[in-house]
Amino acid sequence: MEHVPVLREVVQKYLDLSSGDVVVDGTLGLGGHAKDSLERIGESGTLIAFDQDERNMIEAKERLALYKDQIVYFHDNFRYLKTRITDEGFKEVDAILLDLGLSSPHVDEAERGFSFMKEGPLDMRFDQRGGKTAADIINTYSEDELINIFFKYGEEKMSRKIAGNICRRREIKPFCTTVDLAEMIEKVIPKKRSSKKSKSHPATQVFQALRIEVNDEFAVLEEALEQAMEILKIGGRIVVISYHSMEDRIVKQFFKALLKPEPSPEQAVYSNHGDPLIEMLTKKPVIPNEEETLQNPRSRSAKLRAYKKILAIPDKSL
Repeated sequence: MEHVPVLREVVQKYLDLSSGDVVVDGTLGLGGHAKDSLERIGESGTLIAFDQDERNMIEAKERLALYKDQIVYFHDNFRYLKTRITDEGFKEVDAILLDLGLSSPHVDEAERGFSFMKEGPLDMRFDQRGGKTAADIINTYSEDELINIFFKYGEEKMSRKIAGNICRRREIKPFCTTVDLAEMIEKVIPKKRSSKKSKSHPATQVFQALRIEVNDEFAVLEEALEQAMEILKIGGRIVVISYHSMEDRIVKQFFKALLKPEPSPEQAVYSNHGDPLIEMLTKKPVIPNEEETLQNPRSRSAKLRAYKKILAIPDKSL
């Protein structure tokens, strides 16, 4: 079955790839966007692909076998994007794509622990080679820490009540499975709220918060954006697809700072900000149309932003 990536045509429109380009796919997934990019850059082009998930990497390599000589794979977090790329001998790249959503296997495979709809271990790690799991967080973090995570990363208004119930329950029996945690949250959420006409499960926001904490997603995103803009050539383009408001806010604020950077001493004489370092290609985030959301309901929350680098990014380490 063909894997159809989110906002497929829009991504390629804004990447604007040409034959011979070097393009980075920071979130390879199952290789849908990568295949489209490879077709556009031709035999003389190079795709640099990152993914933390070993099984995604294996499947993507099979799907992209015809292009294997054009691809540099990194089974790694894209927070190391600049280091890995420069170590490979590339000084700059023509385009970068960061599709921040979960890949289908993360949701579909119960043993990964991302979905509350299927019985599985409370894991949620993108990279299963190490690090804390969702079970570690639920069973060992203090009540205040859980409250903070649920409210900050999940925007869960009932974070205090949910965290309190978790802490009381785990004293009797630790949480081990996704369904166990989801069912407890359902009991905590008032019937009024859970009966509202909403497509989301009562545990959605808590599970989102746990996933973000497990994978340190916000810090990773900020680091990756900085490195991406440093390695992107002048005239190059970056496309970012986010899937929830907090993620999109990080992307929006990061690029807003590049549109109005700190002024140099000379510029400060006549302006409170310097010349824009980027050009905004999407005045408003691009979202999937009705047809795409019907075909792929998971795409409904996607927001795409695209930018073009027009000036060098100052090195903050200097």
